[in-house]
Amino acid sequence: MALFGNSRKVEAVKDINPEMESFLKDYSIEVMPRTAAKIDDFRDLLPARTRVYLAHIEGTPIDDMVAAAKRIAGEGYDVMPHFPARIIKNKAVLTDWIARYQGEAGVDQALLLAGGVDKPYGDYHCSMQLLETGEFDKAGFKKLHVAGHPEGNKDIDPDGSTKLVDEALSWKQAFSKRTDASMALATQFCFEAGPVIKWADSLVAQGVDIPVHIGVAGPAKLQTMIKFSIACGVGASLRVLQRRAKDVTKLLMPFEPTEILTDLAAHKAANPDFNITHVHFFPLGGIKTNATWAMNNGGTSAIPASQST
Repeated sequence: MALFGNSRKVEAVKDINPEMESFLKDYSIEVMPRTAAKIDDFRDLLPARTRVYLAHIEGTPIDDMVAAAKRIAGEGYDVMPHFPARIIKNKAVLTDWIARYQGEAGVDQALLLAGGVDKPYGDYHCSMQLLETGEFDKAGFKKLHVAGHPEGNKDIDPDGSTKLVDEALSWKQAFSKRTDASMALATQFCFEAGPVIKWADSLVAQGVDIPVHIGVAGPAKLQTMIKFSIACGVGASLRVLQRRAKDVTKLLMPFEPTEILTDLAAHKAANPDFNITHVHFFPLGGIKTNATWAMNNGGTSAIPASQST
């Protein structure tokens, strides 16, 4: 039987920033079934009990999603599958997914979001409608995360404002107070700390006290980062990548999240009540690359499965 350990540090790493180490504690990471299948054993890469978000891309069969959730949970991780409202046809489908994740993989948490399709498959078009069904509460799901948008979302607010996004946040804040659900905002990835801090502070001013899990892109080639940023609608932060692209000496070097996380970690250390509580990684350059970067920068290391008993 393998020991899910996280007590061993990478000996080659020196001078780890203690603020970064604290900020990276209990980070989460996102995978898809097809990318998870490329990993022989997550215990070689991730600290025990790491939350692994399981992204549900349109067209992925629920059988594949549940199988991946079962496998990852079996290796000792807390699996949080996506529930994209717009690809869930009706309540029967929703309750079936919940029951299968719970019964077959022991899942008791979910990320609820609208989803990336333009036209809903059926009854739902936003995460609020999923919350209103009461099905997650009925099934005993303990943690319900929803999406956060530090740079706004033009699918929701085509005029470039944050009016509808802000109204949705206020609704979710009220929901969090009238239910027993433990909620958090899992955000899209960003590249600059300044705008993120400003946005996070604006939530407090709006009366939203739901904790924030800030999305950060893991190390990847600059071209890959720019491609995903455009596809995902990342706007203001894209200028960081564009400035980097002008430096020909850096074009072939991986873009790493060191600067934004160093700045956010320093802000958190100086402001302990800062509402960003966790880091959530999008491993755009690969799960292994992201996990290695996290370990080398203070994320608690995992005992390789090959060395555990």
